[in-house]
Amino acid sequence: MKKKAEWPRKLRSQEWYGGTSRDVIYHRGWMKNQGYPHDLFDGRPVIGILNTWSDMTPCNGHLRELAEKVKAGVWEAGGFPMEVPVFSASENTFRPTAMMYRNLAALSIEETIRGQPMDGCVLLVGCDKTTPSLLMAAASVDLPSIVVTGGPMLNGYFRGERVGSGTHLWKFSEMVKAGEMTQAEFLEAEASMSRSSGTCNTMGTASTMASMAEALGMALSGNAAIPGVDSRRKVMAQLTGRRIVQMVKDDLKPSEIMTKEAFENAIRTNAAIGGSTNAVIHLLAMAGRVGIDLTLDDWDRCGRDVPTIVNLMPSGKYLMEEFFYAGGLPVVIKRLGEAGLLHKDALTVSGETMWDEVKDVVNWNEDVILPAEKALTQSGGIVVVRGNLAPKGAVLKPSAATPSLLVHRGRAVVFEDIDDYKAKINDDNLDIDETCVMVMKNCGPKGYPGMAEVGNMGLPPKVLKKGITDMVRISDARMSGTAYGTVVLHTSPEAAVGGPLAVVKNGDFIELDVPNRRLHLDISDEELAQRLAEWQPNHELPTSGYAWLHQQHVQGADTGADLDFLKGCRGSAVGKDSH
Repeated sequence: MKKKAEWPRKLRSQEWYGGTSRDVIYHRGWMKNQGYPHDLFDGRPVIGILNTWSDMTPCNGHLRELAEKVKAGVWEAGGFPMEVPVFSASENTFRPTAMMYRNLAALSIEETIRGQPMDGCVLLVGCDKTTPSLLMAAASVDLPSIVVTGGPMLNGYFRGERVGSGTHLWKFSEMVKAGEMTQAEFLEAEASMSRSSGTCNTMGTASTMASMAEALGMALSGNAAIPGVDSRRKVMAQLTGRRIVQMVKDDLKPSEIMTKEAFENAIRTNAAIGGSTNAVIHLLAMAGRVGIDLTLDDWDRCGRDVPTIVNLMPSGKYLMEEFFYAGGLPVVIKRLGEAGLLHKDALTVSGETMWDEVKDVVNWNEDVILPAEKALTQSGGIVVVRGNLAPKGAVLKPSAATPSLLVHRGRAVVFEDIDDYKAKINDDNLDIDETCVMVMKNCGPKGYPGMAEVGNMGLPPKVLKKGITDMVRISDARMSGTAYGTVVLHTSPEAAVGGPLAVVKNGDFIELDVPNRRLHLDISDEELAQRLAEWQPNHELPTSGYAWLHQQHVQGADTGADLDFLKGCRGSAVGKDSH
């Protein structure tokens, strides 16, 4: 257990607010124009509430209300709360993809923390990229920080059927293409998909990353699953505000919580919940910011023997609302501990160990959180496959895949990029059937740019009309955590930098062997070498702005797709005064 820091002591904010010098009066005096009494600057913890609220980030549209509850908790604990709007990368609205801006958000928020008088931070997040970007920033600065998420939406229903955000979007879209649903019915279903404030109600990326924050120990126990409109979400926000003040007094920092053991706990938790493949990229990037050596091999090693026991879409049938009522993530973590799959002594933001937080929780619904013997899949987690097509690895989510396709050999049908795919996929003359392997190139971190969620390529109508709902698909792209199918993603090195994916041709045969972790292009080594030697890039290169910076410095998916100059170093949290 961490030894608590001496209290009282001089805090970082006193570099701005403590004393009677001209510089201090400059900082403190301007703050008083908002009506703050003088004694608020007496050395008590100043808490930055980093709020990713935005009208254009609908998942986070209710965070202003939660921020007020966080403030109440900070005031109650004797702190001084200051709400700070920060970069909000919306999955729903950002083009070309929110992933392109995760690193920009992390960079800007890191400097927001470093350059201002905060002693501790509450990371108020929700939508997919907001959680990892703020955690990356907090890890880089290493001030006491705690996560509170906005929570998932309530269940959707359409004609008596549960509707999962994202998952049913893909399902209904394929039904329209197959002639099983009319466009008018699709539009009718739209109204039922998002019936309350909050993030995706499936185990999509937002719910997964909320779970990852909790499994890492960076959020209070029970935070991940409380619905966004449930009054208990407000209680969680207020308790988080109280807790961050004590964290500052104890000097409890992210680097003491986000250890290698904590990341292994998170990887195993991701396997148990059937979490998003996007968690791979985000946890690799977060670990890099803390200086933890986390690799794709750790993902395969830690997740391989963990059964998927959370029966939620897209892998199962329920939604986050039922998951909360069943007991939420603490029940899952307790199960891991009972199975010997948890580092029980890992420290959390509560100041207690992970095991102490969960050891007494109860599972209230064993159809939602399943017994191990009834798991959706006995070998869950994220599978990492390698071979001559993916020398640095590619990932697949077995709990969302078709078991019969996990060992498959098929003829490649190649799309050079997402535009090529869109131009060809609905053409009845496309030479494709259900035995083929769909391959898409130039959608990785540099290629798209930003690595969009287009890897779960919809099947061609001519195949869907046969009643086929899944095919093997391979790309260097990502896919939404709400999506499903036998989809190989994050193929590294990506096509845009001359990885083997770039030289796959129509008619090549590809072998996928998930049990043996193999992805192989069936051509000779000599033929592959010749193709790679003749390859020329054909993706568009940006010439200015952040897009140019991203293109020049983004790393591969296999290491987290962070910017190369940001990984593995923490800078000083106190800057020089310029006045």
